Amino acid sequence: MNVLQKLVERIILASRYVLVVFYVGLAFSLLLYAGRFAMKLQGLTEKFWQYTDEQFLLGMLNLIDAALVAGLVVMVMLSSYDTFVSRLDSSDKGLSALHGLDPGKLKIKVAAAIVAISSIHLLQVFLETTNYQDRDVFWRVVIHLAFIASAVFMGVLDRMTEHKAHVPAPAKGTSGGTDASAGH
Repeated sequence: MNVLQKLVERIILASRYVLVVFYVGLAFSLLLYAGRFAMKLQGLTEKFWQYTDEQFLLGMLNLIDAALVAGLVVMVMLSSYDTFVSRLDSSDKGLSALHGLDPGKLKIKVAAAIVAISSIHLLQVFLETTNYQDRDVFWRVVIHLAFIASAVFMGVLDRMTEHKAHVPAPAKGTSGGTDASAGH
């Protein structure tokens, strides 16, 4: 049984390298997305003199949105690789932002990025309200509020679990809480 158990453990441990395919795929998709960003930037540049301030602002919001999405992909790709596949070289100064980024903190950063992206999309809707029905605007606001509530909830949960991790255990022989029979 011990040999079989070790074999299963080795297979499961080695299977984490399958994730590399996903991370390389994300890196390639990021390259494609950079091409889309360049096309958006070129379009904004070509129409610079024709655009009103509002149209130019919408174009800039599209670029900001793309930058946030790209940052989100990089954050997930690097921290997931570092967590699940192999530790990245800590001597590389470009990776210093990853130190101390555990899966809980990553979830909060991802949630914050999603809220930021949703905020930009909602701002674009508000700048072009004539192009949207009231019902569509309403549901976009509701969805945005759900993203915010989720991010806040994850932050509270992370804070609670972080706080519990730092609370010292009660001394041996003492109870961790109050004794219900103490005052009776």
